[in-house]
Amino acid sequence: MKRYCYTLDLKDDPASIAEYEKIHKSIWPEIHKSITDAGITVMDIYRTGNRMFMIMEVDDSFSFETKAAMDAANPIVQKWEAFMWTFQQPIPTAKPGEKWVLMDKIFTL
Repeated sequence: MKRYCYTLDLKDDPASIAEYEKIHKSIWPEIHKSITDAGITVMDIYRTGNRMFMIMEVDDSFSFETKAAMDAANPIVQKWEAFMWTFQQPIPTAKPGEKWVLMDKIFTL
């Protein structure tokens, strides 16, 4: 099992952050299905202030390319991503057009 960690910022607005968290307590069923269909077995999102940290654990069937193609072909995922982007903003080191930024692992105990 592989694990990937990502970071992203939310717009720094307490009401918007509260709404974002509320939405994530009950994500759309199609989004849940798209995540698990891609081979993602665990997805946890943590937040401090407006910075978020996501941990994904994936099975051997997972590939970034396949997930990207699946998402691009799924209008519900596209609608969800556009909606989520109204709450989100890139971190300062994100490349143009990049949302969730893959983090480098620097320590293991």
